[in-house]
Amino acid sequence: MFPFLKHRSRSVHGEDAPSSPESKATVSAAVTGGACTILTVWRKSLLVSCEGFTVIDSNGDLIYRVDNYARTRPGELILMDKDGNSLLLMQRTKKIALVNSWGIYEANDTNGETKIPKCPIWYMRKNLKMNILSNKSDILAYVFSGSFDKKNYYIVKGSYKCKSCKIVHVPLKKTVVEIKRKEVRTKGIQFGSDVFDLVVSPGFDTGLAMALVLLLDQMFS
Repeated sequence: MFPFLKHRSRSVHGEDAPSSPESKATVSAAVTGGACTILTVWRKSLLVSCEGFTVIDSNGDLIYRVDNYARTRPGELILMDKDGNSLLLMQRTKKIALVNSWGIYEANDTNGETKIPKCPIWYMRKNLKMNILSNKSDILAYVFSGSFDKKNYYIVKGSYKCKSCKIVHVPLKKTVVEIKRKEVRTKGIQFGSDVFDLVVSPGFDTGLAMALVLLLDQMFS
């Protein structure tokens, strides 16, 4: 579907992307060895009237999409599969301007309507100290499980604007997701900051990784 990105989106060591992009966001506490999955993220909706994201797998095919219809719901985002089925829904949990906090929910389609569980499975909160000029912390945000289990606790470090971020599992001190500028290897092809790589370690759900990208975009774009 996207031949101009096919040779750019891949998995390390030639492995294919996950065969079930529709799987829900479940994260293994221990990240096992194996090949990382590299997806191409394009900050553009496939629909003319929308803003959003398009995510391409290692075969150059659509795997995830986000279509924001004229920003009618600025405090809500929906991650969909290639067929437009809702997978994850992100909602702002605080309306206070200085507290940028979001809940991530599993979303199920029923008769064309998205049903949302009462409790989020993950929370993401912007690091408020980033607003203090004297603070030199490179931590952008914190990610907690819905049950606030200390074994599932992540920090996001780096710069989203520069597309150089790492999501680190704090208890294991392991990087599970990276956001990286896309390297240009073909003469005459150039990618701007709206096209980048999402590197996901084995054991970490690619849908959740993309949900965190969406929230970083809300917090730092």
